[in-house]
Amino acid sequence: MTVDLITVGRVSLDLFSRDIGAEFHDITAFETGVGGSPVNIAIGASRLGLKAIAFTAVGDDEVGRFVRRFLQNENVVTQFIPVKAGRRTGMAVVGVQPPDRFPLLFYRENAADIHLSIDEAKKLPLDEARALSLSGTALSQGGAHDVTLYLAEAASSLGIMTFIDLDLRSDQWSHPLTFGLRARRIMPLCDIVIGTEEEFYAALSPAPEAVMAGEKVMDTRDLHKRMQDRSGEFDGVLVLKRGDRGVRLYLTGSHLDVPGYPVEIVNTVGAGDGFASGFIYGWSQGWGWEEAARFANACGALVVSRHGCARALPYRLEVEAFINEQGGAKHE
Repeated sequence: MTVDLITVGRVSLDLFSRDIGAEFHDITAFETGVGGSPVNIAIGASRLGLKAIAFTAVGDDEVGRFVRRFLQNENVVTQFIPVKAGRRTGMAVVGVQPPDRFPLLFYRENAADIHLSIDEAKKLPLDEARALSLSGTALSQGGAHDVTLYLAEAASSLGIMTFIDLDLRSDQWSHPLTFGLRARRIMPLCDIVIGTEEEFYAALSPAPEAVMAGEKVMDTRDLHKRMQDRSGEFDGVLVLKRGDRGVRLYLTGSHLDVPGYPVEIVNTVGAGDGFASGFIYGWSQGWGWEEAARFANACGALVVSRHGCARALPYRLEVEAFINEQGGAKHE
C-alpha cells in the first residue's frame, strides 16, 4: 500500500457550539464532528488530494463507530485504527465567541488513543509511506509516547520525511517541564517541526511554567534567538506559526517570513491543522518551503473564516480560488 502520509495520535468526537457568540453556559445546541490535531491533518491532506492513513485508536462504542465512519467518508484510511475494549473515544467541546474566545474542554480520561502499542505501530506500511506526521500531545502519557518515539526512529532510519506538530495541550502534561524534555528528545528525529510561539517557547525554554499555565508570558526576543540558534544545529525546518502575522521559517542558519492572508475570524480552532495539511501537501508537490508556506497559510485562513474544525478544512480547488482572489498565482 503506497500512501502519501501517515498521521499518529489523538482523535475525538468534537462538539462545536452552534450558537456563535454565546457564552458557554448559554449554548443551546452543538454540531458534531471529528477532531484531534493528527486526525484533522489526515482529513485536510485527504481533501487536498493525498492518500492518508490515520493511526489512532477508538473505544468499542457508538462514538468510536461514528469517528471511523466520519473518517471513511473523508477517504482517510481507517484499517489501522484499533478498537480498544474498556477504553473510551476522546471528546472535545468547543464554544465559539469570535474573534478571540474559543473555550475548549477535553474529555480524555482513559482515552483509547493514549493506549496505542508498538505492536500495533509495527503493522503500519511505514516503508511504503512518503511522510509521517507526529503530534506532541502523544508524547504526554501512555503507550502513545513509546509509539511516537518508535515511529520517529523507524522513519528516520528509512529516510521518510517526518513532520511533528508540537500541539501543546497543557492539561495533558503532569509537569510543565515534561513537555520540553520530551519535545527536545524527538525534535532531532524530525525533519519539520511546526508550532506556535507559545509551543516553541515551552519546548525550548528552561522555564515555561507561565506559558503552560495559559498566561502566555514569554520573552519573544529570547524565543527567536533560541529558534535561530536551533536552526543552526538542526538539519531541518522550524515552522513558527504567528497567527495573522503569517509564519516564520527557520532554515539552516537563517529565517524567512511568509505573510498570512487577512480574513474575518469565525473560529480559530483547527486553523493550525489546516496549515499543517497544506504545508505537507506543498512539500509533497515538490514546492519550495516559501511556496508551501503560502499555500498552507491560505488553508489556515480558510479554516479561520468558517465554522467548525474538520468540516472547515478546505479542498484543493477552494484553496486555489482563495489564493487567486488574493492576487496570488495558481499552482500548476
